[in-house]
Amino acid sequence: MSSPAHIIRSDAEALEAAAQFRDAVLERAPQIDAEREIPRDIVEDFSQRGLWAITIPAAHGGADVSTETLAEVIAIVAEADGSLAQIPQNHFCLVEDIRLSGTPEQHEFFFGLVLAGSRFANAFSESGGKNVGELATRLRRDGDEVVVTGRKFYSTGSIYADWIPVLAVDESGLELLVFAEKDAPGLTVVNDWSSFGQRATASGTVVADELRLPASRVFPMYREYENPTIAGPFAQITTAAIDLGIARGAFRETLEATRQSRPWIDAKVDSATEDPLTLATIGRLDIDIRAAEALLRESARAIDTAKPAPDERNVAAASIAVARAKVLTTEVSLEVPSRLFELGGTRSTLGGRGLDRFWRNARVHTLHDPVRWKPHAIGDYVLNGTLPARHSWL
Repeated sequence: MSSPAHIIRSDAEALEAAAQFRDAVLERAPQIDAEREIPRDIVEDFSQRGLWAITIPAAHGGADVSTETLAEVIAIVAEADGSLAQIPQNHFCLVEDIRLSGTPEQHEFFFGLVLAGSRFANAFSESGGKNVGELATRLRRDGDEVVVTGRKFYSTGSIYADWIPVLAVDESGLELLVFAEKDAPGLTVVNDWSSFGQRATASGTVVADELRLPASRVFPMYREYENPTIAGPFAQITTAAIDLGIARGAFRETLEATRQSRPWIDAKVDSATEDPLTLATIGRLDIDIRAAEALLRESARAIDTAKPAPDERNVAAASIAVARAKVLTTEVSLEVPSRLFELGGTRSTLGGRGLDRFWRNARVHTLHDPVRWKPHAIGDYVLNGTLPARHSWL
């Protein structure tokens, strides 16, 4: 963190700042992807604009933007580059974790850091284990300190962070989140992310080797799912927003590529923009994107409805609403980049423009959790009244 960041005061200001940031990075986005850049300057610019702090509660000096605004901010940034949207996405989820699980003293300390410009990453997932929920990282207590040992992967944004929260299991089998400063002794960040998409997220390895931290940095994460909270749908809507933004960015490029392409010989028209099959395809994509936007807005409002007084019913309704949105945002994020090449023709595959990054980013990001399970949860809820599972993947 360098100089104190600007503090955004309203939803409207947050949306304007996001659009300005998107426009500032659009031209460089293909280079970031092609060269596997670690664009620290761009991430710092995002911080200085105040966008990292837009969900800080008003009582602590933040804008406390609506979930609808947050989702749109993330989508706007993802129009330029899905990676740049995913880096702060985890941070927003961690701010929500602090709100849900933290003490008043922790609220004051960590919310103050965020308002000043500090960035949080995550060290949650592990590449081993029989499923995504199984953790090998362990935490033990030693007086007024805790000691953490384990190895994490998919640690999105860790290269850019000031603080890296590590998820671990204690002696009782409870999941706890411990915030560590990036340069803390015993914490190592390894830039070994080699995926073909979301390249700038630096979602590589974090190692905790006898990482010793004050007990005041520990958050009881397990409580977020013992009782109904918006933690799950909140985490899900932020990922869905990235996919929507990728689709919108690809659609923008599809329109431009179509205007530059030639019509097919059998269309018997002078321009590709008059080709009836092209027009029908563009129309279908526009419909699908707008439908995804509508479902995302609906789900955001469901989250904000549940937020003040969460219970089994309103949290379940929010989770199902987000699941509906995520099914469609996943589909459009993969479909639109594919249609880009179909309508743009072979010239759209040539080097320099980096148009393939939209599909690669979408393909990688949509693997975050299997969307194929969501129609099952939706159907069981609608038909049988079965409440969805409470975890961060629904």
